Amino acid sequence: MASITRASFFGLNAVRAPAAKMKARKHQGFVVRAGTHWLPGTQPPPYLDGTMAGDYGFDPLRLGANHETLPYLQEAELMNGRWAMHATAGILFTDAVGLPKWWEAGEAALGDWNLQTLVACQVVIMAFLEAARIRGFMTTGQSGVIGNFPFDPTGQDSPEMRVKEVKNGRLAMMSFLGMVSQYAVTGTSPLEGLKAHMANPSGVNIFTSSVGNEMVAAIIFASIAPCYFVLKEQIEEGDDEFRPIPW
Repeated sequence: MASITRASFFGLNAVRAPAAKMKARKHQGFVVRAGTHWLPGTQPPPYLDGTMAGDYGFDPLRLGANHETLPYLQEAELMNGRWAMHATAGILFTDAVGLPKWWEAGEAALGDWNLQTLVACQVVIMAFLEAARIRGFMTTGQSGVIGNFPFDPTGQDSPEMRVKEVKNGRLAMMSFLGMVSQYAVTGTSPLEGLKAHMANPSGVNIFTSSVGNEMVAAIIFASIAPCYFVLKEQIEEGDDEFRPIPW
C-alpha cells in the first residue's frame, strides 16, 4: 500500500508509465491454463488475464480493477511477501537455536542503543531505500534495489521463478499471520506450539483454544460460500464472472 501512496504523490502520469511497461513485458508472465482458476466454475475478472505471475483470478474486493494502479498492487504484494519470507525464516531460526523469541528480539537487540536514535536512523535509511526503489519501479516497471532493476544477481529470473516467488511470499504472509495470532492467543512461539500439539494432538489445537468457536464458524463459512456463489451463477442468467461484491 505504501507503493500506491507514493505513486499518487509522484503524479498520475508516473503511474501510467509502469503500467504500460508491464503490459509490454508479456513474455515475463504466464498464461492461465484450464483448471488454474482459483474457483472452478466461475470466470475471473477481465483485468486478471493470467499475464501476471501468480494470477489465478482471485480479487473478490476488485482492488485491481484500476489498470493504472494494478502494477503497484502487484509490487506491494511482492514486497510484503519478501518481508514475510525473511520474517518467518528468522522467527523459526531464533526459536530453533534458543535465541530470544521474536516478540523479545527487538528489545534484546537494542543493547546500548537509544530507541529514539534507532528509529531516527531506520527512518532515514528506509526512506532512502524506498525512494530509490519506487523511482526505479516507476522508470522500469521492475522490482529491484537502488540501481539494479530487476535485482537478479544470480541470473535466475524466469516466468517460473516469478510464480514460485509469489506463491512462497503468499504462503509466508499467511504463516506470519498465523505466528502472530498464535502468540496473541496462546503466548507461545511456533515451535513451542508445535511441540505441545505433538504431545497432545486432540487436547492442544486451534479448536480447543480460546478462539475455537470462532475458527469453527470461519471454516463453515469458507466451506459454504464457494458453493453458494457457484450455485447462484448456475441458477441466475447473465455474467459468469465471480462477483461476491457488487463492484
